[in-house]
Amino acid sequence: MKLLLVEDEKKSADYIKLGFNQNGFIVDHADNGVDAVYFADEHDYDAIILDIMLPKLDGWAVLAKIRKKDKHTPILLLTARDEIDDKVRGLNIGADDYLVKPFAFSELLARVQALIRRGKQQQIEVVNVADLQIDFMQHKVTKEGIRIDLTPKEYALLVLFIKRQGQVLSRTVIAEKVWDMNFDSDTNLVDVAVKRLRDKIGDNKKRLIHTVRGIGYIFEER
Repeated sequence: MKLLLVEDEKKSADYIKLGFNQNGFIVDHADNGVDAVYFADEHDYDAIILDIMLPKLDGWAVLAKIRKKDKHTPILLLTARDEIDDKVRGLNIGADDYLVKPFAFSELLARVQALIRRGKQQQIEVVNVADLQIDFMQHKVTKEGIRIDLTPKEYALLVLFIKRQGQVLSRTVIAEKVWDMNFDSDTNLVDVAVKRLRDKIGDNKKRLIHTVRGIGYIFEER
Protein backbone atom coordinates (compact mmCIF):
# COMPACT_ATOMS: atom_id res chain seq x y z
CA MET A 1 0.00 0.00 0.00
CA LYS A 2 1.19 3.47 -0.84
CA LEU A 3 0.66 6.66 1.17
CA LEU A 4 1.31 10.34 0.65
CA LEU A 5 2.49 12.07 3.82
CA VAL A 6 2.22 15.87 3.76
CA GLU A 7 4.14 17.24 6.75
CA ASP A 8 6.59 20.16 6.90
CA GLU A 9 8.21 19.24 10.23
CA LYS A 10 11.08 16.94 9.32
CA LYS A 11 11.28 15.18 12.68
CA SER A 12 7.58 14.35 12.64
CA ALA A 13 7.70 13.30 9.00
CA ASP A 14 10.66 10.97 9.59
CA TYR A 15 8.91 9.40 12.60
CA ILE A 16 5.65 8.81 10.72
CA LYS A 17 7.34 7.55 7.57
CA LEU A 18 9.50 5.09 9.52
CA GLY A 19 6.46 3.74 11.36
CA PHE A 20 4.51 3.10 8.18
CA ASN A 21 7.55 1.64 6.39
CA GLN A 22 7.91 -0.85 9.24
CA ASN A 23 4.29 -1.85 8.69
CA GLY A 24 4.73 -2.58 5.00
CA PHE A 25 3.68 0.76 3.52
CA ILE A 26 5.43 2.74 0.79
CA VAL A 27 5.44 6.44 1.75
CA ASP A 28 6.00 9.48 -0.45
CA HIS A 29 6.64 12.71 1.45
CA ALA A 30 5.80 16.31 0.54
CA ASP A 31 6.85 19.13 2.86
CA ASN A 32 4.68 21.86 1.32
CA GLY A 33 1.19 22.25 -0.11
CA VAL A 34 2.19 22.85 -3.71
CA ASP A 35 4.16 19.62 -3.94
CA ALA A 36 1.33 17.79 -2.17
CA VAL A 37 -1.19 18.78 -4.85
CA TYR A 38 1.25 17.76 -7.58
CA PHE A 39 1.95 14.34 -6.04
CA ALA A 40 -1.74 13.66 -5.41
CA ASP A 41 -2.52 14.54 -9.02
CA GLU A 42 0.29 12.50 -10.56
CA HIS A 43 0.16 9.36 -8.41
CA ASP A 44 -2.41 6.94 -7.06
CA TYR A 45 -2.32 6.58 -3.28
CA ASP A 46 -4.25 4.32 -0.95
CA ALA A 47 -4.50 7.19 1.54
CA ILE A 48 -3.15 10.69 2.23
CA ILE A 49 -2.06 12.02 5.63
CA LEU A 50 -2.31 15.80 5.48
CA ASP A 51 -1.12 18.50 7.87
CA ILE A 52 -2.98 21.83 7.83
CA MET A 53 -0.25 24.35 8.63
CA LEU A 54 1.96 24.08 5.55
CA PRO A 55 4.20 26.45 3.59
CA LYS A 56 3.19 27.68 0.09
CA LEU A 57 -0.34 26.28 0.35
CA ASP A 58 -2.15 25.31 3.53
CA GLY A 59 -3.88 22.00 4.12
CA TRP A 60 -7.36 23.45 3.60
CA ALA A 61 -6.44 24.54 0.08
CA VAL A 62 -4.66 21.25 -0.65
CA LEU A 63 -7.72 19.27 0.45
CA ALA A 64 -10.06 21.42 -1.63
CA LYS A 65 -7.90 21.13 -4.75
CA ILE A 66 -7.64 17.34 -4.44
CA ARG A 67 -11.40 16.96 -4.05
CA LYS A 68 -12.07 19.41 -6.88
CA LYS A 69 -10.20 17.04 -9.20
CA ASP A 70 -12.70 14.35 -8.18
CA LYS A 71 -10.02 12.33 -6.41
CA HIS A 72 -11.64 10.03 -3.87
CA THR A 73 -8.45 8.98 -2.09
CA PRO A 74 -9.08 8.70 1.69
CA ILE A 75 -7.59 11.74 3.44
CA LEU A 76 -6.77 12.03 7.14
CA LEU A 77 -6.02 15.49 8.52
CA LEU A 78 -3.21 15.31 11.10
CA THR A 79 -2.80 18.64 12.84
CA ALA A 80 -2.26 20.49 16.10
CA ARG A 81 -5.47 22.46 15.48
CA ASP A 82 -7.95 20.97 17.93
CA GLU A 83 -10.91 23.35 17.72
CA ILE A 84 -14.27 21.81 16.84
CA ASP A 85 -14.71 24.41 14.08
CA ASP A 86 -11.49 23.21 12.46
CA LYS A 87 -12.63 19.59 12.56
CA VAL A 88 -16.02 20.48 11.09
CA ARG A 89 -14.38 22.58 8.38
CA GLY A 90 -12.03 19.78 7.41
CA LEU A 91 -14.77 17.17 7.24
CA ASN A 92 -17.01 19.51 5.25
CA ILE A 93 -14.29 20.21 2.69
CA GLY A 94 -13.79 16.50 2.14
CA ALA A 95 -11.53 14.96 4.77
CA ASP A 96 -12.41 11.42 5.86
CA ASP A 97 -10.88 11.62 9.33
CA TYR A 98 -9.20 14.09 11.69
CA LEU A 99 -6.50 13.33 14.26
CA VAL A 100 -5.04 15.93 16.62
CA LYS A 101 -1.34 16.18 17.53
CA PRO A 102 0.24 14.93 19.71
CA PHE A 103 -0.88 11.43 18.81
CA ALA A 104 0.02 7.79 19.34
CA PHE A 105 1.38 6.21 16.18
CA SER A 106 -0.66 3.06 16.84
CA GLU A 107 -3.84 5.14 16.60
CA LEU A 108 -2.71 6.85 13.39
CA LEU A 109 -1.88 3.46 11.86
CA ALA A 110 -5.24 2.01 12.89
CA ARG A 111 -7.15 5.00 11.51
CA VAL A 112 -5.34 4.90 8.16
CA GLN A 113 -5.86 1.14 7.85
CA ALA A 114 -9.57 1.63 8.61
CA LEU A 115 -9.87 4.32 5.93
CA ILE A 116 -8.20 2.07 3.38
CA ARG A 117 -10.44 -0.87 4.28
CA ARG A 118 -13.53 1.31 3.93
CA GLY A 119 -12.36 2.54 0.55
CA LYS A 120 -11.83 -1.04 -0.66
CA GLN A 121 -15.18 -2.40 0.49
CA GLN A 122 -16.76 -1.64 -2.86
CA GLN A 123 -13.84 -3.04 -4.82
CA ILE A 124 -13.51 -6.59 -6.11
CA GLU A 125 -12.15 -8.71 -3.26
CA VAL A 126 -10.93 -11.79 -5.15
CA VAL A 127 -9.51 -12.07 -8.66
CA ASN A 128 -8.67 -15.25 -10.57
CA VAL A 129 -6.08 -15.17 -13.33
CA ALA A 130 -5.09 -18.47 -14.95
CA ASP A 131 -4.30 -20.75 -11.98
CA LEU A 132 -3.68 -17.84 -9.60
CA GLN A 133 -6.15 -16.46 -7.09
CA ILE A 134 -5.50 -13.09 -5.44
CA ASP A 135 -7.47 -12.13 -2.33
CA PHE A 136 -7.06 -8.37 -2.00
CA MET A 137 -8.72 -8.15 1.41
CA GLN A 138 -6.44 -10.76 3.02
CA HIS A 139 -3.35 -9.99 0.90
CA LYS A 140 -3.24 -13.67 0.01
CA VAL A 141 -2.09 -15.29 -3.23
CA THR A 142 -2.68 -18.94 -4.05
CA LYS A 143 -1.78 -21.13 -7.04
CA GLU A 144 -3.99 -24.15 -7.58
CA GLY A 145 -5.11 -23.77 -3.97
CA ILE A 146 -1.59 -23.63 -2.52
CA ARG A 147 -0.56 -20.40 -0.84
CA ILE A 148 2.41 -18.49 -2.25
CA ASP A 149 4.51 -16.48 0.19
CA LEU A 150 5.36 -13.11 -1.31
CA THR A 151 7.28 -10.21 0.17
CA PRO A 152 5.37 -6.89 0.42
CA LYS A 153 7.16 -5.61 -2.71
CA GLU A 154 6.44 -8.81 -4.66
CA TYR A 155 2.78 -8.66 -3.66
CA ALA A 156 2.56 -4.97 -4.65
CA LEU A 157 4.19 -5.82 -7.98
CA LEU A 158 1.72 -8.63 -8.68
CA VAL A 159 -1.26 -6.44 -7.76
CA LEU A 160 0.02 -3.71 -10.09
CA PHE A 161 0.31 -6.20 -12.95
CA ILE A 162 -3.18 -7.57 -12.33
CA LYS A 163 -4.79 -4.13 -12.11
CA ARG A 164 -3.04 -3.09 -15.33
CA GLN A 165 -3.58 -6.32 -17.30
CA GLY A 166 -2.95 -5.85 -20.99
CA GLN A 167 -1.01 -2.60 -20.49
CA VAL A 168 2.68 -2.26 -21.22
CA LEU A 169 4.32 -0.93 -18.05
CA SER A 170 7.71 0.71 -18.29
CA ARG A 171 10.31 0.03 -15.63
CA THR A 172 9.93 3.66 -14.52
CA VAL A 173 6.18 3.30 -13.98
CA ILE A 174 6.66 0.02 -12.11
CA ALA A 175 9.32 1.57 -9.89
CA GLU A 176 7.12 4.58 -9.19
CA LYS A 177 4.13 2.45 -8.16
CA VAL A 178 5.94 -0.23 -6.16
CA TRP A 179 8.87 1.70 -4.69
CA ASP A 180 9.00 5.39 -3.73
CA MET A 181 9.93 8.55 -5.54
CA ASN A 182 13.59 8.23 -4.46
CA PHE A 183 14.01 5.00 -6.43
CA ASP A 184 17.29 4.83 -8.37
CA SER A 185 16.23 4.12 -11.96
CA ASP A 186 19.78 3.14 -12.90
CA THR A 187 19.56 -0.10 -10.90
CA ASN A 188 18.16 -3.40 -12.15
CA LEU A 189 15.97 -3.80 -9.08
CA VAL A 190 12.76 -3.96 -11.13
CA ASP A 191 14.09 -6.77 -13.34
CA VAL A 192 15.30 -8.70 -10.30
CA ALA A 193 11.93 -8.31 -8.56
CA VAL A 194 10.05 -9.44 -11.68
CA LYS A 195 12.28 -12.53 -11.97
CA ARG A 196 11.67 -13.45 -8.33
CA LEU A 197 7.93 -12.98 -8.76
CA ARG A 198 7.94 -15.15 -11.87
CA ASP A 199 9.80 -17.87 -10.00
CA LYS A 200 7.39 -17.80 -7.06
CA ILE A 201 4.18 -17.91 -9.10
CA GLY A 202 5.59 -20.62 -11.37
CA ASP A 203 5.35 -18.35 -14.37
CA ASN A 204 7.26 -20.56 -16.78
CA LYS A 205 5.07 -23.02 -18.71
CA LYS A 206 2.19 -20.61 -19.34
CA ARG A 207 3.82 -17.22 -18.85
CA LEU A 208 1.70 -14.31 -17.65
CA ILE A 209 4.44 -11.68 -17.25
CA HIS A 210 5.90 -10.95 -20.67
CA THR A 211 9.00 -8.87 -21.33
CA VAL A 212 8.61 -5.99 -23.77
CA ARG A 213 12.11 -5.46 -25.08
CA GLY A 214 13.55 -2.04 -24.33
CA ILE A 215 10.44 -0.89 -22.43
CA GLY A 216 9.30 -3.07 -19.56
CA TYR A 217 6.64 -5.71 -19.02
CA ILE A 218 3.05 -6.64 -19.79
CA PHE A 219 0.80 -8.98 -17.80
CA GLU A 220 -1.67 -11.00 -19.83
CA GLU A 221 -2.74 -14.55 -20.65
CA ARG A 222 -1.50 -15.77 -24.03
